[in-house]
Amino acid sequence: MSTRLSDEGMDLLFRQARTHTHWLNKPVSDATLHELYELMKWGPTSVNGSPARILFLRTEAAKQRLLPALASGNIDKTMSAPVTAIIGYNLRFYDKLPKLSPHNPAMKEMFIKAPELAEITARRNSSLQGAYFILAARALGLDCGPMSGFDNAKVDQEFFGAGQQAYPDEQEFFTTCCTRSNFLCNLGYGDSSQLHPRAPRLDFDEACQLL
Repeated sequence: MSTRLSDEGMDLLFRQARTHTHWLNKPVSDATLHELYELMKWGPTSVNGSPARILFLRTEAAKQRLLPALASGNIDKTMSAPVTAIIGYNLRFYDKLPKLSPHNPAMKEMFIKAPELAEITARRNSSLQGAYFILAARALGLDCGPMSGFDNAKVDQEFFGAGQQAYPDEQEFFTTCCTRSNFLCNLGYGDSSQLHPRAPRLDFDEACQLL
């Protein structure tokens, strides 16, 4: 794994990539969404816990369920996007550790006994996975519009059944009552003609120190 990514690849992932709020009328296929996940899942997480759970909202009906939770400034950009992903985190991610981290058999019990640690670990690592999600999407030629600006409690109630006491079947791809939303990410093919000039970033010496 010693080959350096080409300048074209770096431009695609970072230097030329932009946050989009206007979208071309071009769909994103289910196959592309599967491919996106198959890339992002390889990013590292604590104890390989992989707490992120993702809902891809692709239909008008699904978007309408999200609408009441959106801040007013995020409505148009979200409703017009081909796909909106809810990046969430599962509070009982540790139930999957026997599969994901079989060499650490004590980890599951540790998280069970420390729910605050489990919540912090899930939220932090789902944020990491959300970043991998953005890079994977860009690598596949998609544009992204990540955002907060929504009512997490409303999203959790509507999509993840927050407040329910029943624990669903282990075979479900995520545990609804134990999943919480982190952030949203619109996906599609952005309309570059609608972009503002790119904002600057901090220089190395403003953000970094060599010790």
